[in-house]
This record gives sequence, C-alpha cells and structure tokens, in this order.
Amino acid sequence: MPIGEFLGYLAPIVIIVVLLIILIRNIRVVPQARACVIERLGAYSTTWNVGLHFKIPFIERVARTVSLKEQVVDFPPQPVITKDNVTMQIDTVLYFEITDPKLYTYGVEHPLTAIENLTATTLRNIIGELELDQCLTSRDIINTKMRTILDEATDPWGIKVNRVELKNIMPPKEIQNAMERQMKAERERREAILQAEGAKKSAILIAEGEKESAILRADAKKQAAILEAEGQAEAILKVQEATAEGIRRINASMPSDAVIKIKALEAFTAAADGKATKLIIPSDIQGLAGLAASFKELVSDDPKQ
Repeated sequence: MPIGEFLGYLAPIVIIVVLLIILIRNIRVVPQARACVIERLGAYSTTWNVGLHFKIPFIERVARTVSLKEQVVDFPPQPVITKDNVTMQIDTVLYFEITDPKLYTYGVEHPLTAIENLTATTLRNIIGELELDQCLTSRDIINTKMRTILDEATDPWGIKVNRVELKNIMPPKEIQNAMERQMKAERERREAILQAEGAKKSAILIAEGEKESAILRADAKKQAAILEAEGQAEAILKVQEATAEGIRRINASMPSDAVIKIKALEAFTAAADGKATKLIIPSDIQGLAGLAASFKELVSDDPKQ
C-alpha cells in the first residue's frame, strides 16, 4: 500500500483518538463537599457542585477546586500586650468553612494568610483592653468577640468563622512564678480554714456528746432515786401493814393488862438495846417488872427443896 494512501487512512483515526482524549479530559466529576470555580476565556463563568460536568475545551478552565468542609487552622503564638503592660504569648485555633467558592477565589489573595493576620490584629486589640487577670478568666468573652469580628470581616471572602478558641495563654516566667505562689498561698489558706472548721465541728460534737451524756446520767440518777424512794415507800407501807395486822390480831386475841404491860416492858428493853444509860419507866410498869422478877425466882427454885 502506498504511503500516501496509508496516511490517508491513519489521519482520521488519529483525529478521532485525539478528540476522544480531549473529550474525556474535559469530563469532570465533582465529589461530595467539593466545588469547582470555572472561568470562560479568563472570566468567571459558573461554579460546579457535586455531580458530572463537561468543560468546553480550550475555552473554559477550572480556576480553583474548593473544599466545603469545616477546616481547622492552628496559628502560632502571637505576642500581645495587656492593659497593665504585661507581654505574653497567645496561640489561637480557628474553625471556619467556605460558603461561597466564587468569593473565596476572587475575594482575597492567599485567604489563610489574610485570616491569620486578621486574627493576630484582632487578638491584640481585644487583649489590649483587658488586664492580665481578666485575660486569664475571660476566655469565653474573648472567644466570642473574636468570632464576631472575624466572621463579619471574612464575609466578603466567602468564609464563615464558626469558632475561635484561645489554645494557650503564656505569661512571662516571673508572672507565672508569682501566680504559682499566689495559688499556693490560696490553697494553704483554704486548708487552714477547712482545718479550723473541722476542729470547730469536732469540738461542737464533743460538747454535744458530753451534754447528752450528762443529761442521760442525771436522768439515770433521777430514775434511780425515784425507784429507791418508791422501794422505801413500799417497804414502809409493808411494815405499817404488818404492824397494823399485828395490832389487829392482838386486839382480836383480847390480851390481858399483864400481857400488854409485859409487851411494853419488852419494847422498852428493845429500845434501850444495851446502849441507853438512863430509862424513865412508868410506875405501873415498874411494879409489873418486880412482879415478873418474883415470879421468875419462884419458878427457878428447886421444887424438892
């Protein structure tokens, strides 16, 4: 086959292959959470979202592929000066997402660098209005102010700032040492207060225990005295009842005067009990005593005599 005829068959095949390659290379699939900014002859044309798209060869081009996911940027520590002239280092963490790929592409050159510089200047302005103690205890307020300012400033760039966090606040070394000493003194003060309160509560509990114990002892003595008095009263009552019963029986037996007088003499003898030095005895009992002695002598004599 002549070369000219071969080239005549080959040329259409080459053209078809080239067209297929061009066609395939201009078919784009945009994945989830991505967007493509398309320029036509150097000017913005459209924004491709998720799906299959075809780009006009040599006329259109993909200017930028943008991620629509929330992004996190950790900026290095920035030197700031507080209202009371304390220089310290603060590093921030920024959470943002791209809401408008067109504005993000054409709004500002190097968006991340712009956000970093804007964050640093905003942080210096906010910290410059606060003292050191306020900076350490007002992180939420600082975060909220920074988020509001940055979100408003980045709207023309197609960026939405969701959160701003102060990751770390690093005061000078001497300030840190002073703060540590202050915290140590505060802890010691709280410990002393707790110990004093514990001792106070312990003393109160001991006093209350002693009080209750004394009350219980007094109540026990009272109950014992009451029981003892009731026992003595019951014993006296029993004695009186026995005495009354004895008198009743004596009366029932109709004793003679001599028996009564002898019983009276026995009562006097029992009353003396060998300890009395002088007894006054009625005259009738004395006569009865002589009669009793004579009777005893007569009984004691031997009957054989």
